[in-house]
Amino acid sequence: HLIPLNRASVRRIDRTGGTILRTSRTNPVNVNHNADLLKYRGIRLEGKTDLTEDVLKNLDRLEIDALVAIGGDDTLSYAVHLKNKGFPVVGVPKTMDNDVNGTEYCIGFSSAISRSLLMIDNLRTPMGSHERFGVIELFGRNAGFTALYAAYVSRGDRCVIPELDFDPDHLVSLLESDRDKNPSNYAIALVSEGAKPVGGQIIQGGKADQYGHLKLGGIGDWTAAYIEERTGYQTIVQRLGYFMRSGSPDALDKLVAGFFGNIAFDCIMEGDFGKLMSIIDGKYTTVPIEEVTSAKRIVDVKKFYNEERYRPRYKNMKGLPLFLK
Repeated sequence: HLIPLNRASVRRIDRTGGTILRTSRTNPVNVNHNADLLKYRGIRLEGKTDLTEDVLKNLDRLEIDALVAIGGDDTLSYAVHLKNKGFPVVGVPKTMDNDVNGTEYCIGFSSAISRSLLMIDNLRTPMGSHERFGVIELFGRNAGFTALYAAYVSRGDRCVIPELDFDPDHLVSLLESDRDKNPSNYAIALVSEGAKPVGGQIIQGGKADQYGHLKLGGIGDWTAAYIEERTGYQTIVQRLGYFMRSGSPDALDKLVAGFFGNIAFDCIMEGDFGKLMSIIDGKYTTVPIEEVTSAKRIVDVKKFYNEERYRPRYKNMKGLPLFLK
């Protein structure tokens, strides 16, 4: 299960998507006794157990001097836990949701938006041909950055985000107006998977992962059904889901990932541990890794979202960094 990171093994990793090290949803602080890996090894635990001491023993056995934790707030929160146990760590924010506190940008976000825009533009073909409404559901559990930025770059589509419950009747009225004004007779709503109507609940289900998250998805179908019932028009609904995080990274993600990697290496060589790679005010920097757990990063509705029009705000952009904060 070891991959030496030498010139031969890393020479081409920036040319394709994914990870050569693979990924997981394991939370060593909260390991369930039914965890597949433990059952495979014949280990039985009662309830849920913190296996951090085993993690530290393995790091010592493998002669790992420092750990670079790459991921979202779940992964990075465990890095904070290891740091508090005295192990040298640095963190690199990587999540297409772009919701890690302490940085304006996370690796994967630009590629996800670029992929979403391509899909949205392609879906205009059947929507216009059949003169229908369209509902496109995007990833975004607690923060609506993906839907908001997709709406920024698609220009004109409505979007609903987790930070503000939406009125489905008002959304329908806006979409009807958009359709009437569109020579191609269609209109689109971009919907974060964590969004919910006023008085409703987030649609989720399945088995919770080790971080306690149920699987989200279904608000797009609910919204499409509501539009059809109200208008009588058929509505195309499409979940972009994993298409958003598929394929090769775009140029911006390659740029940021490379610079984050360089800065992380500098931190390790200088013994400057417990830091999160970060972009603040559009500039590369580092912040204490505890920033990850100090607050949740969500869309500032008052500054960046038009609550009446269910669209991003386009006014007063002067002076803002490239990635809004």
